[in-house]
Amino acid sequence: MKKKKVICIGEALIDRIRNKSNRGFTDFLGGAPANVACALRKLKIDSIFIGSLGSDDYGKKFITQFNELDVNLDFLQLNSDSSTRVVNVDRDQFGDRFFSGFEESFHSCFADEVLSKKLIEKKFLNLEESFLETKYLVIGTILLSSPISAETIFFILEHAKKFEVKIVIDVNWREAFWDHSSFSSGITKAERIDLIKKFLNHANVLKLAKEEATLFFNDENPLLISQQLSNRPDVVITDGKNPVVWFINGLQGMTETPSSQKIVDTTGAGDAFLAGLISKLISNGYPSNVLEIEDCIKFASVCGLLTCLGEGAIEQQPYYEKVNKFLGSLIS
Repeated sequence: MKKKKVICIGEALIDRIRNKSNRGFTDFLGGAPANVACALRKLKIDSIFIGSLGSDDYGKKFITQFNELDVNLDFLQLNSDSSTRVVNVDRDQFGDRFFSGFEESFHSCFADEVLSKKLIEKKFLNLEESFLETKYLVIGTILLSSPISAETIFFILEHAKKFEVKIVIDVNWREAFWDHSSFSSGITKAERIDLIKKFLNHANVLKLAKEEATLFFNDENPLLISQQLSNRPDVVITDGKNPVVWFINGLQGMTETPSSQKIVDTTGAGDAFLAGLISKLISNGYPSNVLEIEDCIKFASVCGLLTCLGEGAIEQQPYYEKVNKFLGSLIS
């Protein structure tokens, strides 16, 4: 059986993005793993989302969106004692976004902090069946800020490896989640970095932003970063509109990215990039030379760019046909 599915584990949340007028906000569905799961479906790759949502209107909106894109929700958890997290996102004049905190909740914690291992165990046979068809498991580091969710993540990770599922980690460092967590706010930044760096040893493929590479490894060379980790993962480092540097399948290089003067909002661009990269790795097979690697990176970069041409993450993610059309326009 050829493995073609992708499991995405982690947070689904609301990006409350400040309008250009600075006189209000617009809510968009988001959260890196949720974004990747949706972007993959638009790129014709089957995806499964594992996460926890509040039993609230936001949770219902997510379920509607996932269902519209046919994202598998067999392992989705709904929690009535917590709320779907709402993240306040401000934007600078260039469209780049930054987190400015969270909306207060009536509950003591957010739903993404209570992803339950027990509920996963109840569906364990179904999960094993899914692993038989799963090529990649995609995960970030935000849920490590909650011991409850972290326990569940490690449980899933260990069992995924038994089925030779490859682990893709997008660092997605968001210190605000640790600062505001009732579980981890007392942990120092150095302890958080150390905890995350140990977690990265699970990666077969590691994606970092340039500033994350510097923070966690004090280096921006993907080969040297790979050598610091026990799995010697393939490493991809993005830097906005600047070239992507990579170490993939024993080869190292740098790939220019397409640009546009029409950038509106960079929310979710990295998630669309990652989905684009994974979709190529599944549809074309693992690249064995520089040209094949560059083809994967260029496709992924176009996915990221097209997501920046409007507001919100999931809404703006391109479909497969649109990405190929854009790539064709670059060649002609």
